[in-house]
Amino acid sequence: MLANTGTTKAATELPRKLGLLDSISIVSGTMIGAGIFIVPASIARELPSATAILAVWVVAGIISFFGALAYAELGAMLPQSGGQYVYLREAYGPLTAFLCGWAAFLIIQSGSIATVAVGLGIYATYLFPDTPGLRWAPAVAIMIFTFINYRGVKAGARTQNIFTLLKVSGLALLISSAFLYRGPVALEWDSPASVLSLRSVAIAMLGCFLAYDGWQYIAFVAGEVRNPQRNLPIALAVGTGIVIVLYLLANLAYMRVLPLSQIASTERVAAAVSEYTMGSGGAALVALTIMLSCAGAANGAILSSPRIYFAQARDGLFFQRFAEIHPRFQTPAFSILVQGIWSMILTLTGSYETLLSYVLFAMWLFHAMAVFGVVILRRKNGNLPRPYRMWGYPVAPLLFTAFALAFVINTFISRPVPSLLGALIIASGIPTYWLWRRQARRRPLAGCA
Repeated sequence: MLANTGTTKAATELPRKLGLLDSISIVSGTMIGAGIFIVPASIARELPSATAILAVWVVAGIISFFGALAYAELGAMLPQSGGQYVYLREAYGPLTAFLCGWAAFLIIQSGSIATVAVGLGIYATYLFPDTPGLRWAPAVAIMIFTFINYRGVKAGARTQNIFTLLKVSGLALLISSAFLYRGPVALEWDSPASVLSLRSVAIAMLGCFLAYDGWQYIAFVAGEVRNPQRNLPIALAVGTGIVIVLYLLANLAYMRVLPLSQIASTERVAAAVSEYTMGSGGAALVALTIMLSCAGAANGAILSSPRIYFAQARDGLFFQRFAEIHPRFQTPAFSILVQGIWSMILTLTGSYETLLSYVLFAMWLFHAMAVFGVVILRRKNGNLPRPYRMWGYPVAPLLFTAFALAFVINTFISRPVPSLLGALIIASGIPTYWLWRRQARRRPLAGCA
């Protein structure tokens, strides 16, 4: 219970303060991280063909777009804070939803925040090598973004808008410099005589999927989006579409300047390209862009993820303080604060990388289940109003589900021990769920007091 009872009763729901631009910014800003600057090297090592590389980016982009459209239908139909948690609860029941939230808090969301914050710190060290204390930069960044989002969703959205604009501008400048480059054009469209293996295509596709991930974050704050029936579908479609176009142009830019053999042997592809096209200052510009990309991704996750635990607590399936709304800032302040602290701990201990490797499969398992939830809910709740119906139903959600499950299976095959450990961590939520459910029957929910 909050101390100020009168204010609590007046603030039983999170206010809808996010507009269309804010929503688009959250979608594209959380999708664009460090992946597009780094992943192309590993893909070029698997696929020595420009045509094949662009093809896997296109296919992965289309499949990701299908996932976004599914979330658009679910979000317009169930415009509540919590996103994926809410969709799983309605489609599969509270236990499945709880396990998603359990894994999200312990590892998936908190670990993702820690990962991008560490990426920010790495490139800050590159830009300012002699600056003391930069080892604390990831934790400080999380602390700052936690403070901003604690004080209001509009403050977090404004921050997200700024970082999204800066990172898109930096990526656009890199792409433009490559297309204006006066040197020899390295791009060759002819495929090599060697046959591409299914394994190589699958590995490359998985790398693309990871780079596209992030469009789901807007669903977590669906309860704070104005006119969600209209704005959520538009934001998901436009935001995802912008990123797909940018990623394809970035790959064309890289291959226009560098031959595939050099891309494959260069870990920092974007930096190498920018040195050719913009001189010695190009690498610094790329490092700054990646730093801004990581910052924007971290802020977007800190803004949106706490709404999962907020929704759980509203259902009586998490600590009740997570369901509190700050009487002044009108945010799930305690949820934001605890997630920030836990993410900082993961950053400082370095355990985030190990933990994320444990639940990589779970991220995509819950993605698959949520998107397939469109099929289930059309059959289960066919009369429920659907302001938006996804394009390509039922083929589109089934295709996404199949690709996501293939990702899960591949992860179990390639990383059996971490995946099994992750499954045990998630399974540990089952007895916890029954404990919280029993306690929930004994008390009123915080949001309804």
